[in-house]
Amino acid sequence: FSCNLSDLLCSLLGLLYQEYRDKSTRQEIETRRLQDSQTDPEDSSPSEETPPEAEPTNTTENKAPPQISLLRNSNSRFNLWQDLPEIRSSGVLSILQPDEIKLQEAMFELVTSEASYYKSLNLLVSHFMENERLKKILHPSEAHILFSNVLDVMAVSERFLLDLEQRVEENIVISDVCDIVYQHTVNHFSVYITYVSNQTYQERAYKQLLQDKPAFRDVISQLELDPKCKGLSFSSFLILPFQRITRLKLLVQNILKKVEEKSDRENTALDAHKELETVVKACNEGVRKMSRTEQMISIQKKLEFKIKSVPIISHSRWLLKQGELQQMNGPKTSRTLRTKKLFREIYLFLFNDLLVICRQIPGDKYQVFDSAPRGLLRVEELEDQGQSLANVFILRLLENADDREASYMLKASSQTKFVSFTSRLVDCPQIQCVHPYVAQQPDELSLELADVLNILDKTDDGWIFGERLHDQERGWFPSSMGEEILNPKIRAQNLKECFRVHKSDDSQRRKLGSRNRQ
Repeated sequence: FSCNLSDLLCSLLGLLYQEYRDKSTRQEIETRRLQDSQTDPEDSSPSEETPPEAEPTNTTENKAPPQISLLRNSNSRFNLWQDLPEIRSSGVLSILQPDEIKLQEAMFELVTSEASYYKSLNLLVSHFMENERLKKILHPSEAHILFSNVLDVMAVSERFLLDLEQRVEENIVISDVCDIVYQHTVNHFSVYITYVSNQTYQERAYKQLLQDKPAFRDVISQLELDPKCKGLSFSSFLILPFQRITRLKLLVQNILKKVEEKSDRENTALDAHKELETVVKACNEGVRKMSRTEQMISIQKKLEFKIKSVPIISHSRWLLKQGELQQMNGPKTSRTLRTKKLFREIYLFLFNDLLVICRQIPGDKYQVFDSAPRGLLRVEELEDQGQSLANVFILRLLENADDREASYMLKASSQTKFVSFTSRLVDCPQIQCVHPYVAQQPDELSLELADVLNILDKTDDGWIFGERLHDQERGWFPSSMGEEILNPKIRAQNLKECFRVHKSDDSQRRKLGSRNRQ
């Protein structure tokens, strides 16, 4: 092009990314509606495919190819590649095949949408983040949580857009954009993972500021009313990076559908899509981890330990289930329930690797009176259940907070709750040994082929602390020595078989369970 991309897209740049996304989504809907209404597009007459100003004669091959079926609002500043004056005056539309024009449109949309996205990011920074009144209200730590690393994200978008702009200016027909997407995704897009992962803290901080600081709320409201924001909320600007990285993957998918098979452009599109998918997954995992951490912090604040305190917050721990059950208060050997008074309410917090047993106390607090690793839980269903014993089970802790075995007879309020709790309590992660291992240290565990173990703990550097099912010996071993058992039915069957083996030898099990191997 004879001029730069910013000039060519001056009308487009009137759109903020939120508006651009909305228009683009509606265009996709209208396109599908139009395609769906054309029951037999192959039989359409030339006049139906040719713009009104073109002559519907048999010389159609020499005319401009049909335009893409998108929303054609003449009042909209949302333009197509083929609508640009430079493209129309060049005569290239009479040369390119329709499929190539569609591909050009797909690549051009990726470029124009990045320009719109950058405009919105710039507004977030210049209009909100750098506002002097807002700076005076926010503590630096509050501003850091609220805006995170948005400056890094904007810098990455700017470099990305400059490279895309340079590519478009090289030739009137865009050669490719996915190679640029690939390079930037691999080398720069990790900033998105950081930003998106902080989204949970960001949302919480924003709600807290609105609630605790009326001055903050007033300034944000005034800034939102500025015509620059076009009626869009501050929060809609904060979520832009997450929306963009997911949308970018879809835009590359759209290009991938239109490139010729087994071509260089297909290979670069596949590579770019794969890397974008990796970043999006990392973003989602980051959000999940942060949300779990927030939840763990909230639970930790509610717990008061009657026993030795157990550290709840861990990077590898998350909540699986929580809820109320009833504990039998009578003799543990009794299975006759004469009155409801035999039961006392207790509350369970079941994590992926830990069970915490509590009683609810005033002030939305919970007093912890026992706990056990999830891998050391066993559930025994009562065989002679009558109506009074419906939904009752025995929960055995092979090694509790006092390093001894404990049993609780518990009752669920419904069959659904009974099944939900009993299935989760015993479904501990398991691994089977596929390579023998000889212990190198006193706290390690030697493994034989086909050994099955409960996974009690993991480390980031590839070690597992497990309990072998057949002898309940525990220790550390490399994770590469085994394969995780993914089928929950197989895991449950393994536990039941081992429980039957050890049921007749309670004294030996208690001896093994009380040993401190860690």
